[in-house]
Amino acid sequence: MLTARTLITCFLRTYLIGTGFNTRGLQNTGLVFVMEPGLRELYNTPEALREARSRYLELYNTHPFWTPLLVGVFLSLESHIARGNLPPKMLSSVKETTTYTLSAIGDSFFGGSLLAMWALSSVCMLVTGFKALALSWTLLLFAALQVFKFVTFVSGVRNGLQMITTLKNWDLINWGERIKIANSLILVLMLYLFWPGTHSTIEWSLIAGTLLSASFVVGRLHLSRVLLVYLLCFLMFFILPWISTVIPLSPI
Repeated sequence: MLTARTLITCFLRTYLIGTGFNTRGLQNTGLVFVMEPGLRELYNTPEALREARSRYLELYNTHPFWTPLLVGVFLSLESHIARGNLPPKMLSSVKETTTYTLSAIGDSFFGGSLLAMWALSSVCMLVTGFKALALSWTLLLFAALQVFKFVTFVSGVRNGLQMITTLKNWDLINWGERIKIANSLILVLMLYLFWPGTHSTIEWSLIAGTLLSASFVVGRLHLSRVLLVYLLCFLMFFILPWISTVIPLSPI
């Protein structure tokens, strides 16, 4: 069994996994560094320890927010492998099927949804003068992220592969799409705060409807985001000014 001190050491090392990034194995050397305290405790002979290390020197890359969870699962599997309950080949199978899947989910949910929401909302708060609120919001999200990392790490150690199955019930892909739709509304608010000149009901109704439609199209139909950005720019800088010359726009 792994001691609490060893588990805490492995968890704290997950924050340093990117320091060993390389073009050959990406995050593999960082993963070995993270797993080292646990592997040393599980394997007493140099040969067994060397073989265990080699399992983590293969190509490895995932979203850093998922690293604590995966390290917890790996430590759980290694505990079973050291006792002879599981074959070592099972670890490679788990790594291949989970790391890249979680990497894609992490890029979409964390990078493309939550971090964008934090950035857009913080800009709106700063522009309107709520600096203390923006700082508090940032610190709250940062603290929530640390709690998320620790809880998923502990769950990975305790539940092992079952934790991977539990992730499917979280429905993070659909939650990410919902947050992106909310982000489009926050983007409308940010444009409203930055937009020069008179604000009109028709202008902002068109902008809000277009951004909501664009977020729906990207999320559901998976069309090119670059093309949609060009269309949005064309709408805001060419179509809307033309509409304002044809239809009298009443300010909001």
